[in-house]
Amino acid sequence: MKDTTFAAKASDDLTNDRARLRIAFMAVSVTLLFASLGQTIVTTAIPIMVADLGGLDHLTWVITAYLLASTVGAPVAGKLGDLYGRKVVIQGGIAVFLIGATLCGLAQNMAMLIAGRAIQGLGGGGLIVVSMAAVADLLPPHERGKAQGLMGAVFGVSTVIGPLVGGFLVEALSWHWIFFANFPIGLLAFLVLGFALPPRSRNGKQSLDVAGAFLLATVLSAAVLFSNLGGTVLPWATFGPWLLLAIALAGAAGFALAEQRAPEPILPLALFRNNTFLVVNLVGFMVGMAMFGTITFMPVFLQVAKGVSPTVSGLFLTPMMVGLISSSFGAGQIMSRTGHYKWLPVLSTGILSVALFVLSTLTAESSLWLVGAAMIGIGLGLGPVFSVGVAAIQNAVPVAMLGVGTASANMFRLIGGSIGTAAFGALFSTGLARNMEGRLPVDAGGGIRSMGPEMLAGLTPELRHEVIEGFTQSLHPIFLIAAGVAVLASLVSLCLREVSFD
Repeated sequence: MKDTTFAAKASDDLTNDRARLRIAFMAVSVTLLFASLGQTIVTTAIPIMVADLGGLDHLTWVITAYLLASTVGAPVAGKLGDLYGRKVVIQGGIAVFLIGATLCGLAQNMAMLIAGRAIQGLGGGGLIVVSMAAVADLLPPHERGKAQGLMGAVFGVSTVIGPLVGGFLVEALSWHWIFFANFPIGLLAFLVLGFALPPRSRNGKQSLDVAGAFLLATVLSAAVLFSNLGGTVLPWATFGPWLLLAIALAGAAGFALAEQRAPEPILPLALFRNNTFLVVNLVGFMVGMAMFGTITFMPVFLQVAKGVSPTVSGLFLTPMMVGLISSSFGAGQIMSRTGHYKWLPVLSTGILSVALFVLSTLTAESSLWLVGAAMIGIGLGLGPVFSVGVAAIQNAVPVAMLGVGTASANMFRLIGGSIGTAAFGALFSTGLARNMEGRLPVDAGGGIRSMGPEMLAGLTPELRHEVIEGFTQSLHPIFLIAAGVAVLASLVSLCLREVSFD
């Protein structure tokens, strides 16, 4: 009788543990979806926002401000999660994110919108990395690949739901409402996390690496500003861009010194001697450049060159979601079942390079079916990098550095996205100004700064064709460079050494 009672109790405990695990995993997934939507919901609305507020030359800053703040916030949040537990850090990140969303929703000019996006990014970057680290807390190493594959699928869903919701709200209400749409999901995630994740504390006085965080923020900010402003707002022949580069280099040197002395470094330098950490993050950096360049400029191409609505342009991200979800989930399954993962990012980044090359050949006459096929290839190329990279790092770093290690995967991808989007934006602005010279009348709806579907509709058919041709030609170098970066990422992936799951 005792044995039967004990067995029944053990079975009940196991059932309860599994139920709590499922609730916790669902809560973390909702949080990741919430943070990911913050990145993607604005993509289809950007042309409308810049036409309303003015400033096509500031288009990429709507994305760059979010990415830059996310990049800075990610390692800090990851370290705070290691020190004080994931739950309190995630809930704090949700609060910061909603404050930024409120500021964006009330914005009456580009400066206010960009400031709100920066605050959103500060919270969103922390939410993504701490959510992924929470998965590692909940599961043993051999199950993390499958779970991270599912998390990658959640991110893939957001790449389509976000633009679709954004496009619908822009057409039905106004672009301001795309930011207020964050509140129901954010509040739900906040409440569910309150009972799904247990609080965690560590004994002893905790020390946050304030100097390291400040210097890291300085390095990242100066690097992104150098990429975005150099050669455009700040000509190369002036002192400005080189001052930014000097600040970035000096900040990097100071950061290295600070990390050697800090009792709890924000990003331990010893991790850079770890093959998995180094290779995965280098690949993530390059893939981030390609990914955010695609997400930023494809809706613009579809709305301006093909004349589709914001909602329809969002639908064209659906093929990318399908490819990303299937490849992320499939890669996670392969990794969990076989324990092998080295060749997955090699092959996927190769596919990514081919798809980006196809995008570099698009014109106004290109078939929308070709666009859809290329977007499937983009998704197939991105999925395994997400799921394999995070799980591989979590398996290769010490448990005490789990949050920092997970944060690094997102941080370097966001660094690539920040610098890539800024650099691509500068390249696009320069090419657009060159290609529009002599084609676009000065009084045509505000000129280049307010170029959009409405302005193009007011042009004669012949002039409209010339303007659209110049516009598409300005996008070709962006996708061609991104394709070359993806090829380099595939070659770097060959250097990855597998670490067996314990």
